[in-house]
Amino acid sequence: MTLWLLVLSFGIHVHTAAKQGEDGTARLDSLLNGLWVDGTVASSDEFNPSLSTSLPPGPRPFFEEPQRFVNLTAQAGALVVLHCKVNDLTDRTSVSWLRRRGARLDLVSVGMEVYSSDRRYSVQFGQPNDWQLHLRPADELDDGPYECQVSSHPPLVHTVYLTIVVPELEILDERGQPTKNKFYNSGSTIELKCVISKVPQPTQFIIWNHGTNILNYDITRGGISVKTDIVSDGAKSRLFIANVSPADSGNYTCSLGEMAATSILVHVLNGETPAAMQHGGSGRSRSVRLTHMIVQLAVSWLVINVR
Repeated sequence: MTLWLLVLSFGIHVHTAAKQGEDGTARLDSLLNGLWVDGTVASSDEFNPSLSTSLPPGPRPFFEEPQRFVNLTAQAGALVVLHCKVNDLTDRTSVSWLRRRGARLDLVSVGMEVYSSDRRYSVQFGQPNDWQLHLRPADELDDGPYECQVSSHPPLVHTVYLTIVVPELEILDERGQPTKNKFYNSGSTIELKCVISKVPQPTQFIIWNHGTNILNYDITRGGISVKTDIVSDGAKSRLFIANVSPADSGNYTCSLGEMAATSILVHVLNGETPAAMQHGGSGRSRSVRLTHMIVQLAVSWLVINVR
């Protein structure tokens, strides 16, 4: 419509200028230049899509970690923290954690809200940009990939593959031999070594128990010593008990917090040999069984004769 008005106006001005001679010719040239500018602006306003009022796009979110796939190893029973550092988040974008099981994705959290029914999960934010997923206590079934997703277009995905290691414990004697039963003479010294392996970060105390009594802090008996050394993939703990007596017999347990434990049965002999104890025990057992059979026969005879 604007273009037709310009043409009509141009025709009127040309007709008027033609009647005015040379002066009109100068005005005609000026008019043509003006109409060309007006027409250009009008045409641009109507048809040029580049004159849009939308603002240019701002910064897009991105992960601070350059690698999109990282591995994390943790021990069973410990606290696991998965990190996801995101820069340039906007009000329209959010950070979510998801647990991948094969082709299935289970939603764990969105922002600071946890949507999983597993109460071991929690979310924390570490300034300035760290969206952390916490898992406590970790279990070996928690192995697998976890995805941190940013709801941008297209969405961003950062994957953490979690590997849970279960500690292994073994008790050795003074000769370095694994055993479940150990015999000592009265007055000798108990010497046991607990070897803990497959522990990437030993964060728990190694505890020695005699029955239900904790030996690490026992100051009542005396003569008890516990020495623990941290090694590359675990720890080694030695238990020494001097001048033992039959009261020191029983079950001894080495444990790594509440995650894992192993035990050994200690026998303290008072002048007997292990063979004598075993034979004696077998004889007493046979005597008890024989007495029981005699009683049963006597009861049966009485029942028959009474009838």
